[in-house]
Amino acid sequence: MTDDKDVLRDVWSGRIPTCFTLYQDELTEREAEPYYLLLPRVSYLTLVTDKVKKHFQKVMRTEDISEIWFEFEGIPLKWHYPIGLLFDLHASNTSLPWSITVHFKNFPFKDLLHCQSKDVIEAHFMSSVKEADALKHKSQVINEMQKKDHKQLWMGLQNDKFDQFWAINRKLMEYSPEEGGFRYIPFRIYQATSERPFVQKLFRPVANDGKPHTLDDLVKEVCPAAIPPEGGEKKYQVMIHGIEPLLETPLQWLSEHFSYPDNFLHIAIIPQPTD
Repeated sequence: MTDDKDVLRDVWSGRIPTCFTLYQDELTEREAEPYYLLLPRVSYLTLVTDKVKKHFQKVMRTEDISEIWFEFEGIPLKWHYPIGLLFDLHASNTSLPWSITVHFKNFPFKDLLHCQSKDVIEAHFMSSVKEADALKHKSQVINEMQKKDHKQLWMGLQNDKFDQFWAINRKLMEYSPEEGGFRYIPFRIYQATSERPFVQKLFRPVANDGKPHTLDDLVKEVCPAAIPPEGGEKKYQVMIHGIEPLLETPLQWLSEHFSYPDNFLHIAIIPQPTD
């Protein structure tokens, strides 16, 4: 892969200032103060909120506590989506800090997966990494790794250790010069206004004529309404990691540098703010 290590580090270091408040109907023995945290964009809510959980449990009785879940403006937040994606999809045009409501009862099992332990997050994460490598290298790279390499990927993410993570992850980003890129680009496109959770399909980084595919080519193929007609009004933003990359950016470069730790490009398409 091309060595733009500063880009990788900037993506890894992205943080969202967040204010957690306890849902008003939760029973407490004394008033629950809000809890402030800088959330890492590349991680998962249930992986980085142990302190939030402990903070609110201090003012609650044990019998009033069941599985924790999070909500923003009435939307239950899916813990198995990366934090940065959740923010881009639901809150990118709101003011900071991001205001998240914490619940300990009435778990919305129709909307959310249960997450009883860190093992569940690890299993979800590793399954995504394996799916991405099946698309990129027919699973050859991930299958050649040892169990300890898989563990190092996970521990790097869990403990926020960039170098530990990338020492292994760089192997998942390599390809031979004659290949000119990955077999297919692992991506998911999410639309704030759609009932479908996301769109995912096979898409090569290089066109049949040898020209590199761009973000514009991908979005036109998967979600054509998001690209304004020439001279037309822009109605949507195409967001990755809180920014709108240039639509002419080559997909191969984006896949190497803007993928989340699970090796997928998580792209949010949201309505253009009107103000």
